[in-house]
Amino acid sequence: KTVVGQDSVVTGLVIALLCRGHVLLEGVPGTAKTLMIRTLARALDLDFKRVQFTPDLMPGDVTGSLIYDNRTAEFEFREGPVFTNLLLADEINRTPPKTQASLLEAMEERQVSVEGMPRALPDPFVVCATQNPIEYEGTYPLPEAQLDRFLLKLTVPVPTRDEEIAMLQRHAGGFDPGDLS
Repeated sequence: KTVVGQDSVVTGLVIALLCRGHVLLEGVPGTAKTLMIRTLARALDLDFKRVQFTPDLMPGDVTGSLIYDNRTAEFEFREGPVFTNLLLADEINRTPPKTQASLLEAMEERQVSVEGMPRALPDPFVVCATQNPIEYEGTYPLPEAQLDRFLLKLTVPVPTRDEEIAMLQRHAGGFDPGDLS
């Protein structure tokens, strides 16, 4: 009801979620990749977080880090957005490889180690990463070690003319993609 067209991509997302596998979505901007993942999380009532991968994103911004608490004079762990059921790693190939690699342990072992201490991620835990085609300026290719962590790579096509008309009709009818209730 939310996404026009993209039936094969939606089917792939559901299959990956049932298999507890991670998905890499590739397509040009504006093809509803983020909306599909947000809608899937909402429809299944899963905890959902989104991280916009940018050139200045650090690994701790994804996994979490130790923060010194002046009141207790101790370090406490503050969870990063990876501690969720469905993580949207938006435009994962716009960040350098070191930050991309921060997801490797989480995707393979479903845990995050900080200062040598492993911390379990919720169950289910699925990463849905979007990436722009590699020929776009400002992108970094994903390392092969990370590509191996994805169960599926789904190519998101540009909508057809009829699908674009249907989207415009929904928009004119009051559809708000920000309100998925």
